[in-house]
Amino acid sequence: MQELKIFEEKQIRTVWDEVQEKWYFCVPDIISVLTDSVDVRQYIKRLRQRDPELNSVWGTICTPVVMLAPDGKRRKSQAADLEGVFRIIQSIPSPKAEPFKQWMAMVASQRIDQMQDPELSIQQAIADYTRLGYSEKWINQRIRSIE
Repeated sequence: MQELKIFEEKQIRTVWDEVQEKWYFCVPDIISVLTDSVDVRQYIKRLRQRDPELNSVWGTICTPVVMLAPDGKRRKSQAADLEGVFRIIQSIPSPKAEPFKQWMAMVASQRIDQMQDPELSIQQAIADYTRLGYSEKWINQRIRSIE
């Protein structure tokens, strides 16, 4: 199940893996939010060069996960679970890192709450779609299609 999470008005694609019961976060989206980099791929390349330890475990931390791309097509994107994201964040010199860690902890807590009470998921989806500017009619149709 893919969802968009919002951090400081920017979207971060996430996928819930029901088998492993983990959230996977899109690594390029996270790096874009933390660094405001124009070329995220180059930033990742330089990040891995600067941190040989991170580079040695990159394949373990990052997993290709199919996500909906901004253009509407489904593509594989580098994704990491919470532990992997925290490791990547350690290597990014950004003042946004600590607020981002707190935000991720909040997202994980909300997901646990939603697993216990599915109605919370619906309420969160409505709030997110409203914040993104979708019409009430569109939101109602989307919620019905999910049900």
